[in-house]
Amino acid sequence: MFQVIGERINTSRKKIQAAVTNRDTDYIQNDVKNQQEAGADFIDVNAGARIGHEKEDMKWLLDTIGPIATVPLCLDSPDPAILEMAYGMVDKPPMINSISLEKERFDTMMPFLKGKECKIIALCMDDTGMPVSSDDIIARAQKLVAQLESIGMKQDAIYIDPLVQPISTDSTKGTMVLDAVRQIKNQYPKVHITGGLSNISYGLPERKIINRTFVTLMMDAGMDSAIIDPLDSKIMAAIRTADMLLGNDNFCMAYLKGVRSGIIKS
Repeated sequence: MFQVIGERINTSRKKIQAAVTNRDTDYIQNDVKNQQEAGADFIDVNAGARIGHEKEDMKWLLDTIGPIATVPLCLDSPDPAILEMAYGMVDKPPMINSISLEKERFDTMMPFLKGKECKIIALCMDDTGMPVSSDDIIARAQKLVAQLESIGMKQDAIYIDPLVQPISTDSTKGTMVLDAVRQIKNQYPKVHITGGLSNISYGLPERKIINRTFVTLMMDAGMDSAIIDPLDSKIMAAIRTADMLLGNDNFCMAYLKGVRSGIIKS
C-alpha cells in the first residue's frame, strides 16, 4: 500500500511556527491527530525555520507529539546533532529526512546513520545540482543504494527521492522522472520511491489538479510513498483509488473504508 508522509508539522508554515513559538500544545496535537485520522503513515517533524531555535523547538515538538503519535515520525533536519537528539526521543523506529550525494551532507549523515534502526529518505542530489536526465537520476539512485547498503541498511528501508522538477520550465520533466522511477523500481524492487510532488505544477494555474493527476502517473511507474498534506482530501482520494486500481488493495478494503469514512467521495 502507498505510504503517506504527512508534511504539516513544519515551522516554515506560518500557523505551525506560531504554535511552536507560543508553545501551543493543543494546536500541534490536534494537527497531528487530524493527519493520522486522514491516513498519514508517518508524521514529518521539521523545526528548522526559526534560526537559532531548532534544537529547543524540535525537543518541544517531540515531547508534544510523542504521547499522541500512533504512527512513526519522520525526523527532518540537515543537522546530525539534532537528529541524534531526536532519534533518542522517539519510541518507534523513525524515518530520517534526509541524505544526499552532496559531499558535506553525505559525509556528516553516513556516520549518523550507521547502526541506526530507521528508514532513510535519499535525495538524488549531488554537488553538481539537480539531475538533468532520467539516466542522471538513475545513476545517483544507484550510488545512494550502494553506499547505504555498505553501512548495513536494507533496501526496503531506503526511500529514493528522484527530485520532481517543474514542468512549466521544461515539458520533459514529467516523463524524465516517470522513466527514472520505472527503471529504479525494476532494478531495486524492494527500494521505495518517495518525495514531494507539488514541484511538478510550480508556476501553473490549478496546481492541485496537476498534482492529483501526477501522483497517479507516478504510482503506476512505481512510486509508493509521498510527502504530502494528508488533509487534502482530494489527493488522498486519488491515492487510495489508484492503489486499488493498481492491485495493491486486497478486496478493495482500504477503498471501501475510505468511502465509509468520507475520505473518498465524488
